[in-house]
Amino acid sequence: MTRYRNLGLFVVLAAVWGSAFMAIKAGLEFFPPVLFAALRYDVAGVVMLAYALYATDSPVPRGKAEWTEIAIGAVFLIAAYHALLFIGETDPNVTSAAAAVIVSLSPVLTTGFARLLLPSERLTALGVVGLLLGLVGVAVLSELDPSNLLAGGTVAKLLIFGAAAAFALGSVLTRRVDSEMPIETMEAWSMLLGAALMHVVSVGLGERLGSVVLNVQSVAALAYLSLAASALGFLIYFDLLDRLGPIEINLVSYVAPVFAALSGWALLSEVPTPSTVGGFALIFLGFVLLKRGAIRRELRYRFGDGVRSTD
Repeated sequence: MTRYRNLGLFVVLAAVWGSAFMAIKAGLEFFPPVLFAALRYDVAGVVMLAYALYATDSPVPRGKAEWTEIAIGAVFLIAAYHALLFIGETDPNVTSAAAAVIVSLSPVLTTGFARLLLPSERLTALGVVGLLLGLVGVAVLSELDPSNLLAGGTVAKLLIFGAAAAFALGSVLTRRVDSEMPIETMEAWSMLLGAALMHVVSVGLGERLGSVVLNVQSVAALAYLSLAASALGFLIYFDLLDRLGPIEINLVSYVAPVFAALSGWALLSEVPTPSTVGGFALIFLGFVLLKRGAIRRELRYRFGDGVRSTD
């Protein structure tokens, strides 16, 4: 029963996170991009804080270490990631599936940053090949043309690559902070502070609240992103992280593009290109090479003696 529960939650998580790229694309017709991202986390942050008040004994951060972790999460995991992602998705040449595939590079980049910044990690020659394959996958997906780098949504796709890099770097930096803060508290305050930072950036870019168009589609897109993709999505993610471990849960990054492509095709008439498929294949191969040891250990645990090795 537990196995079916975990599988069901995994599929739900992949579906809501994958279709979120479609919801972003749909909502950008009615919102300025950075303001849209900020409003999303205004709502999601309040919901997560309410959950933290209910679920934990420490809903308010205490001490330098906890506030440092929140600052890292707010700057990198929330503000930088979402501002760059939402701006990148404004380009009509960037489909929901393409954005999801580029973001699926995050686990590859996370491993690369960990090897550079965490003393206990190191990058082997084969690991370097895996990291390079992931970067080549982004180049293929972006359809880089040295004679005209501004064509075909290349700049927008590189902005989304920057978003994935910011998320990966933030994930590694939070691991360097010695904090015992509950994850619900960290998520809630990172969302709220990240939303505040994006509001500042939005004002700096000249975005205006008066340019927002409120209708059924825009409200539905904002509600879906705030409640389903953010609040519900993160709760499922951390539940599965505890049950499945980091290797299996990372695979959601490679299932989500399928749902992004399906939802983009069904609701926005988007058709994935061959470069999207090719880029995804290279990024996934890079992930397998980088995490080959952990994948072998996980397979032994699942199908072997049932003891998860830490070597």
